[in-house]
Amino acid sequence: MIDIKNLTRDYGNNRGVFDLTLHIPEGEVFGFIGPNGAGKTTTIRHLMGFLFPDVGNCKIGGLNCWQNANIIQKNLGYIAGEIAFFNDLTGPQFLKFMAEYRKLGNLTRMNELLERFELNPRGKIKKMSKGMKQKIGIVAAFMHAPAVLILDEPTSGLDPLMQNKFIELIHEEKARGKTILMSSHIFEEVERTCDRVGIIKDGRLVALDTVANLKAMQTKKYVITFENLNDIDKFTTHKFQSKRLSDNRLEVILTDELAHFLHALTLYKITNLSAPNQNLEDIFMAFYGDKEVAADV
Repeated sequence: MIDIKNLTRDYGNNRGVFDLTLHIPEGEVFGFIGPNGAGKTTTIRHLMGFLFPDVGNCKIGGLNCWQNANIIQKNLGYIAGEIAFFNDLTGPQFLKFMAEYRKLGNLTRMNELLERFELNPRGKIKKMSKGMKQKIGIVAAFMHAPAVLILDEPTSGLDPLMQNKFIELIHEEKARGKTILMSSHIFEEVERTCDRVGIIKDGRLVALDTVANLKAMQTKKYVITFENLNDIDKFTTHKFQSKRLSDNRLEVILTDELAHFLHALTLYKITNLSAPNQNLEDIFMAFYGDKEVAADV
């Protein structure tokens, strides 16, 4: 359904996307992840027909995204990373405009989404919070029941309750056979919704894998504080991947050695053990580091 072939857009200084090839079949929810500036939004703008590629092409449903953008967008839902509204409109005025633009005669779906996300859109959009604006963007993207959804950081600004409601919505759309490409920095969101994940770094696709495989490869990070300074040197003989943080603190990164790790801890006097939070970038960089991994595209 979504077909990107040898896409290149070079902004200079190693910025842009380079020889990107990616195929997303109908009915798949695909997670597109990477650090800021990696090329996610540039790729999405090509799919939307906003940019013309230097090399290669993008297609949705067999149609060229640049040449046939007006046709494609009739059956496509889009949430931009930075949503631009007509700020002088009220929420109802904007949604009415979008409904008329989409030639929607039935607003049942729109009203269902407003109720689901507990959104009363009255008032000028320019006075709304980030979260309220994001909810309006979600309603506008989903209310015409598009076959394809392209979502760039769709839950930005939403509280955890609304994020969960959005994940439920994605599951429902997937069950209806919709094709979804979603860029996100929230690992749990990707883990709970996506079939496959593509990792982009410096404009290049460095990995393409199933969420199940990513979960199996996910590392765990622990920080150990030792009572005896000499115990750090002894602990490193256990061959865990580790890094000394201070005289008595050691960071240990595990993959599947948890039982061995727990046994090793019993051999020493430990005053503290913590598991720092890892963001999405920490996790995928732990998988792939600086080496490029062949992507099965």
